Amino acid sequence: MGRVTLQTIADEVGVSRMTVSNAFSRPDQLSAELRDKILAKAGELGYAGPDPTARSLARGKAGTVGILFTDTFSYAFEDEVAAGFVGAIAAELGSTGSAITLLTSGTGGEFVPARDVALDGAVLYACNDDSEAIGWLVRRQLPLVFVDHRPRPGYDSVNIDDREGARLAAQHLIDLGHRHLAVLTTTYGDDVGIVADPFTATHVVSEQRLLGWFDAIHGAGLEAPVVQAPKHGDSGGAIAALLGLDPRPTGVVCFSDVAAAEAIRAATELGLDVPGDLSVVGFDGTQLAAYAQPSITTVRQDVAQKGRAAATLLVERMSGSAKRARRVVLPVELVVGDSTAPPATPG
Repeated sequence: MGRVTLQTIADEVGVSRMTVSNAFSRPDQLSAELRDKILAKAGELGYAGPDPTARSLARGKAGTVGILFTDTFSYAFEDEVAAGFVGAIAAELGSTGSAITLLTSGTGGEFVPARDVALDGAVLYACNDDSEAIGWLVRRQLPLVFVDHRPRPGYDSVNIDDREGARLAAQHLIDLGHRHLAVLTTTYGDDVGIVADPFTATHVVSEQRLLGWFDAIHGAGLEAPVVQAPKHGDSGGAIAALLGLDPRPTGVVCFSDVAAAEAIRAATELGLDVPGDLSVVGFDGTQLAAYAQPSITTVRQDVAQKGRAAATLLVERMSGSAKRARRVVLPVELVVGDSTAPPATPG
């Protein structure tokens, strides 16, 4: 037998070519018994189904949604928050039959993923506002949902209450009696040291967390230096710079649980006790915070809920059932662990 086609199977089963096509693409158009018979014959003849590209063109749908990251592909699997977010989207989209394609904002020669990959819609996750990839997706007029972004007119968005979460973190230390505080962030690239003008942060998450920390700090009549740690790599130099300040901070609020864990590790290596000499607060509410020694006081965000919300908005936008842009802001909560305590010497 030569190349097996839809018509080959139709002739074998005794049905029309369209019925065979429906068995693969529109199973609701025929009985389960007939579909099983067609698929069994296709399997017997070694036929995998219609060409996916041709099928997409015929339906006018790619059957795929994208998730755009500023970071590398590995970030989506190695970072606990990012992995949880992608997993929640995948679980929510499971019943729709859509596949997920991970996109990065970079380019590979002539190939530009945001421009060239066939998509029905996309979730844009914590990307830089000036990303060229965002521009391509917008110009393609695809259904888009912005997550951890500054809300854009006409587009759905999902954020957490970063400002309130950061305020809770700093206020917790203030309520314990700390007056010498510092902020540890990874916002400003890979340079290490004191940030002269912290409010130059351009990403909305960084901006809102800075505002929240200083809502509490300034509200208590205090000041706090902002110290930059590298986003990837050893934070020891940043922690050493922080602990070398005069007066030395007794409490530090961190951009993430990862940064908080690095702070605890570096402080311990310098001979300090956490929380006896230094109290540390993270952000995200990850498993890392729960299982660290000591467990990290953190601000918990519901990453799974964020992913589900983004997927729901995108599905509704792709189906045409959503008319106006919607903005979802999810609450956060302070989870007190063992990494914070009153300062050894109050005041």
